Amino acid sequence: MILQRLARGEASVSELAAPHDMALPSFMEHLKKLEAANLITSTKQGRTRICALSPDAFRPATAWLSEQSAIWEGRLDRFDDYIKNLMQESKT
Repeated sequence: MILQRLARGEASVSELAAPHDMALPSFMEHLKKLEAANLITSTKQGRTRICALSPDAFRPATAWLSEQSAIWEGRLDRFDDYIKNLMQESKT
């Protein structure tokens, strides 16, 4: 839910924590793990900590999904050709 929320734009820690039934120190630990994984960034503005998605957070996943999409499109195209050939053969 945190990453979904940050996909809409940056948010304060208190805003992110509000929907979760969790003590703030525990929630902060979770945010630290997301930041260590380079999924989010945080900055301090006065007394408020603001979080945002890291600009390149999902680039590796997007690249992998794109590769997988190309592989599966090729496989489905070959399968379609195979089915069409079987149908032609059954007609003759």
